[in-house]
Amino acid sequence: MPVIRAILERFRSVVEGVQDLTLFTVETLRALFSRPFYLRETIHQLHFAAIGSLLIVLVSALVAGQALAIQLVRELANSGVKGQLGHFMVISVVRALGPVLVGMVVASRMSAGITAEIGAMRSSDQLDALVAFGTDPIRRLVVPRVIALVIALPALTILGDALAVIGGGWVGLQYHLPIESYYAGVFKFLTPKNLLVGMIKPFAFAVLIAIVACWKGFRSEGGAKGVGVSTTQSVVIASVGILVTDGICTRLIFRLLGW
Repeated sequence: MPVIRAILERFRSVVEGVQDLTLFTVETLRALFSRPFYLRETIHQLHFAAIGSLLIVLVSALVAGQALAIQLVRELANSGVKGQLGHFMVISVVRALGPVLVGMVVASRMSAGITAEIGAMRSSDQLDALVAFGTDPIRRLVVPRVIALVIALPALTILGDALAVIGGGWVGLQYHLPIESYYAGVFKFLTPKNLLVGMIKPFAFAVLIAIVACWKGFRSEGGAKGVGVSTTQSVVIASVGILVTDGICTRLIFRLLGW
């Protein structure tokens, strides 16, 4: 039947894609620990990832933190525990919202940019030119982007978490919550374990975003239309992958900490 055949074909395509991505990931991880290292390209990509994403991350985190605080403070006030706002903001932002929000924002920007750039290079035969000149495209293009995101995303997550918590403090002031009480709750629950939960995730997200974006760029075909399709797929895969990775990391870290 056509429907069953289409489902089987789709399933085969997904399995082949996962296999290809796995092999690409292994090749990238192998290239990470071998020479040559392209320091100038890494610095350029770090600037593109960190400085280029800074404004949208800060604005998104500040607004999201305020929106979360508004929801929390109203319910806490109705329960008579409004002073616990700082506690709940730290748990919500540092453990879950901050890493995922920053990861999604950076993924939407970096995945599209990296895939479009490498896809355009592939469609214009620049990747073949690199190989012809004896340069490994994985080391030249993929490794610097992975390293740059591994450095940039945790730093952006720290700044985003801080802005979200500060935004929550502003909301608390509007609901007549003393700022001293708010930050007392923040620092009381800003424990190493809570920080561990929130700071492991950005490293995993960074590797995911960079490898998926580069992989879709390398596999792009069909000219400008193919680059557009690959760019869309890159953003979708990275975004869904962040959510799945967040769930897996949370379970593993909670089990590790005995929670």
